[in-house]
Amino acid sequence: MPTYQYYCTDNHQTLEVMHGMSATVETWGELCELAETDLGKTPADTPVEKLLGTGMVLSKKPDPADCTGPPAGGGCCGGMCSGH
Repeated sequence: MPTYQYYCTDNHQTLEVMHGMSATVETWGELCELAETDLGKTPADTPVEKLLGTGMVLSKKPDPADCTGPPAGGGCCGGMCSGH
């Protein structure tokens, strides 16, 4: 399940939660429920913003066309390209 960060402009807090890609989190109350944390003094209906982060693809197999140079220590793509 993907991890997302949300920011509340009212309390200047950022929380990280996991939820499905189709789920939407629009308020501090929804966010706190997912994060299993207390609302604090911030009203539950306060809007939150999803932050853009840097994604990392963990399971993509390298394209052999992207391999350049001689293979070293298991190949230029860690031995995942055919022919190395």
